[in-house]
Amino acid sequence: MNKSATTLEIGLNAVIVAVADKVPAIVQVGDPSSRQPDSLPFGPFDPLHHRTFEIGLRAWVENQTALRLGYVEQLYTFGDRGRHRQREDEDPHVVSVGYLALTRQSDDSQNVLSRHHSSWRSWYEYFPWEDWRKGRPEILDQTLLPALQAWADEEPAEDTPPRALTREERLKLAFGADETRWDEERALERYELLYEAGLMEEALRDGRPAALARQSLPRLGRAMRHDHRRILATAISRLRAKLKYRPVIFELMPWTFTLTDLQASVEAISGRHLHKQNFRRLVETANLVEPTGATSTATGGRPAALFRFRRELLKERPGLGLRVGGR
Repeated sequence: MNKSATTLEIGLNAVIVAVADKVPAIVQVGDPSSRQPDSLPFGPFDPLHHRTFEIGLRAWVENQTALRLGYVEQLYTFGDRGRHRQREDEDPHVVSVGYLALTRQSDDSQNVLSRHHSSWRSWYEYFPWEDWRKGRPEILDQTLLPALQAWADEEPAEDTPPRALTREERLKLAFGADETRWDEERALERYELLYEAGLMEEALRDGRPAALARQSLPRLGRAMRHDHRRILATAISRLRAKLKYRPVIFELMPWTFTLTDLQASVEAISGRHLHKQNFRRLVETANLVEPTGATSTATGGRPAALFRFRRELLKERPGLGLRVGGR
């Protein structure tokens, strides 16, 4: 075999998102007893059996998780050298097409997933610094930012590719100079900065010099196989941005819901606390929901009105979303 020849393999990855009990959860696959890092559902594209990438993705997801996907959109194509590093990159180079899929958790979905060695897991277990619903995460000031600042103060190696912004500038842009400048949509930029600084377990596993030079790594969330945590960060950034101009949040809601449930789901995805009255005023102004006439007593308190999404609006206006912001 000519080792100078390049062999490519197309892979398909799915970030399957649902919200339940105020938790933004993703499907991870793998046998817990194997002690392997968590993985997104993935598999190779087989043009002999799959007419399109999306058909192949849906087939792999159903095979690995027994879930049948509804809403699906393509995220990005991931093709960096070393993303599936094996035998010094002599194996076929894997170019992966990532997808975002939104679904609703059913009562028995966890049992179905467990039979296929899969499970729901909060995405904040992988990115604990992204959840600001109860205030500024302690991990930022105790661990993450000091390590990043020390890296930013170092002189870059001579062979470091030139960039338009300095390390210090990129750090402030990604993490915000203060709490008011935290941008929830920059989840991917924050992950990539941490990876470049050699602070992520994936960077050490990939043999990146910045990680190899460290005596130890801080515990910064759960690691994932290959570059699956980068793909997940891409999905988080995409979904958080899309909340503001498309009604994708209703793909995650049951057919009827209370406004409190709707706010909790938006907060779960955005990672930000929202002022109750401002949120309800925003929903009313956007005219996205309508009352069903029924009520719910699920909370045990006063009956709460149930609403549903006004799907006919999709035919009337192209730009529908909830332009939410933190307090």
